[in-house]
Amino acid sequence: MTQPERPTSPQSEYTPTAPVPALGEAEVHPAFDLTLLRDLIRPDHLNWTPCELRDLTGLVTSELTTPLMNIVRIDEQQRWWAKLGLTAGVELWLLSWAPGQGTPAHDHGGASGSFSVLFGGLREDYRYASGPVRTQHHDLGDGIGFGAGRAHQVTNVSSVNSASVHAYSPPLLPVRYYADLAEIPAVPPQRSEVV
Repeated sequence: MTQPERPTSPQSEYTPTAPVPALGEAEVHPAFDLTLLRDLIRPDHLNWTPCELRDLTGLVTSELTTPLMNIVRIDEQQRWWAKLGLTAGVELWLLSWAPGQGTPAHDHGGASGSFSVLFGGLREDYRYASGPVRTQHHDLGDGIGFGAGRAHQVTNVSSVNSASVHAYSPPLLPVRYYADLAEIPAVPPQRSEVV
């Protein structure tokens, strides 16, 4: 399994640091350091459920639309992304997708996740271990939360630009890439505990 190269150019003015912030602390994008964002990412909360992650990305896209629109960029050559926030329990990202741009098949290394569409629309081909590949279309305002056993491939199949907000818990687990969704292992990845 080969990992696709990530662009070497900076994707935003904010480059996250490692390790994960201590419980109760938060690292946020300097152009997105808002009281509401800090309240929504709950720095004292460790284990986010898929439902909580979906609610988080949904609230960020609906309540912080204008600040997100001030940050988002469209790059015709490659997908663009910016980390919006990081706590001991969750990481929050803003991604943009020009028409035709997408991800390879991947899982999130044992993290639960979510994404909500800020504008445009995205197609998601997904699979749980030993299950069939399914397809779902996500349009403006749609959001989904998913557990650690879901692998997917997300693509902008429309003729217009798209952007989405993503969240993962626990944060900073390495993504695993696959040549095809059919390669997803029969035993789902186990969720790592944040210490």
